Amino acid sequence: MVRLRDLIRGDGDDEPARKRPPASSEPARPPAAPSGPPPAPREHVRFPDATGPRADGAAAPAPGAPAEDPEVVFASIHLVLGQLRDAVKGGGTLPVEDMEDVVARVILALERGSELFWLAANPAPPDTDYVAAHLASVGVLAIRIGADLGYDRGELADLGLAAFLFDIGLWQLPERVLAKGDSLTAEEQSLYHSHPRLSADIVRRSGIQREGFVEAVLEHHEREQGQGYPQGLPGSAIHPHAKIIGLMDTYTRLTAPRPPQPRLQPHEAIREIVRSKHESFPSALIKALLAEISVFPPRTMVKLNTGEVGRVVAVNRNHPLRPKVEVIVDSKGDRLHAPKLIDLSETPFLYITGPVAEAAR
Repeated sequence: MVRLRDLIRGDGDDEPARKRPPASSEPARPPAAPSGPPPAPREHVRFPDATGPRADGAAAPAPGAPAEDPEVVFASIHLVLGQLRDAVKGGGTLPVEDMEDVVARVILALERGSELFWLAANPAPPDTDYVAAHLASVGVLAIRIGADLGYDRGELADLGLAAFLFDIGLWQLPERVLAKGDSLTAEEQSLYHSHPRLSADIVRRSGIQREGFVEAVLEHHEREQGQGYPQGLPGSAIHPHAKIIGLMDTYTRLTAPRPPQPRLQPHEAIREIVRSKHESFPSALIKALLAEISVFPPRTMVKLNTGEVGRVVAVNRNHPLRPKVEVIVDSKGDRLHAPKLIDLSETPFLYITGPVAEAAR
């Protein structure tokens, strides 16, 4: 079992998932002969810490280029996903070029700040198409995690495109199956478990020429101990992109499930993933998620061991259990006239006892 303290201090750390060779369910294909000049070296992408919006609400633009509003980028994601849904349901051509353009804009927006990350991490409005909203969230979050693992821009483009398409097979299933959530009959469960193959078949027919792309889509429900589906692959045979997509799929389904299923708060979802009875994901991936979301993400109300209550305002990447907290209620329960900022990474005798809702029980 993956233990939270092991993840934090790094015990039993896996080899980074991206270093493992991809495995395919398809017969091996010879590599295409290279043509034209060799590609330029890929540049490793370093994103700013995802500790929430800057105090002034602005993103830090890249030098020499105007920053695009993250909300505009997020709206564009949903617009293209709407076109994608219509194409899948109507048997039309997938808007691949538009998707690739959106992925490039997402990568650039995440390089400039964390606003898009937190937009994607929040639940979508109830009237939004659930599959589209889910793909939008997983796509953005997967790109962020990929960058943390050392993916360069080319690899992020491959990962992002797969992450925005991995669940499109769900649009070919009966709505009654999707709406039932976990209360499926054996026949409905079998039908639901067919969606990775449906998604892979759709993207295979689209003609997208990216190495490991089909495998990344097909294997997103495979798990480290071979307990996943549709092939029951062990961790060593699962494509690295599929592992990232699978983790973000799981996290997002916990924090933003299909209504009317109850949602978990981010810290509850991470605890659920960490306390899994099976090691569904490599610890390196869970550590990357923990560093981004944290057990106590920004805006979480928490109680300190002193009895004070505050709001998390920033995550300390190297100390995920010790964020920066803006104390608003003192140990006597009285509201402070002015908030008091405490960086728990610098105060060893102060610590969080739990979210306010948990501490009150």
